[in-house]
Amino acid sequence: MKIAIIVAMEKELALLLPLIMDKKTRSIDGKEVTEGRLGNHDVVVVLCGIGKVNAALSTYALIRAECPDMVINTGVCGGADIKTGICDVLVADEVAYHDVWCGPETEYGAACGLPARMECDRRTVEKAREVLTGGKVHFGLLCSGDKFICKPEEVVEIKVHFPDALGVDMESGAIAQTCLREGVPFVIVRAISDTPGSGHNIEQYEGFWENAPQSTFHTLLRLLEQID
Repeated sequence: MKIAIIVAMEKELALLLPLIMDKKTRSIDGKEVTEGRLGNHDVVVVLCGIGKVNAALSTYALIRAECPDMVINTGVCGGADIKTGICDVLVADEVAYHDVWCGPETEYGAACGLPARMECDRRTVEKAREVLTGGKVHFGLLCSGDKFICKPEEVVEIKVHFPDALGVDMESGAIAQTCLREGVPFVIVRAISDTPGSGHNIEQYEGFWENAPQSTFHTLLRLLEQID
């Protein structure tokens, strides 16, 4: 299988690249990408940059240039529920925008006629439920928007609309929307870096990068070894 992997930040890329074998770099649309092997799969990895527009542009460029069988977004996210702890892993089964409302007669979170909850590739998520056992791995809703969430009231507002949200990030919604538009299956696997609303999440986020174990990104490799 050919898989496009998208990360938002240099720090995420630095944790992922050591796992990739037979690496070489080239350019797509003026952006450097790394191709190689991860598990049993050919992969092409791109650093998209933070936020929805950057994520959508890079996802679209990769899909058009590479025709991948699947897109995977990996990296980190903030926790949005007491169930999740720092360095736990969230495998999203659905993705929603927490900052989109298109007016009366539309559902909060729904963009461009899409459902408010965009479903990740069901087959891969079910495989993840089978194989990712024995660690702190959560499955559920990841909410996405163009804002770093850090205040308790921001988490409360998100939970008003999406009470079952387990995590928050800034790219997965745009990646999901682009993949749905282009008809490409997608999966989101992210490590919890901080707890928004705790009063200490900035310090948690900064400390996470100092102590981030490679094992959180090894979760992705464990999953890829089991899918075909």
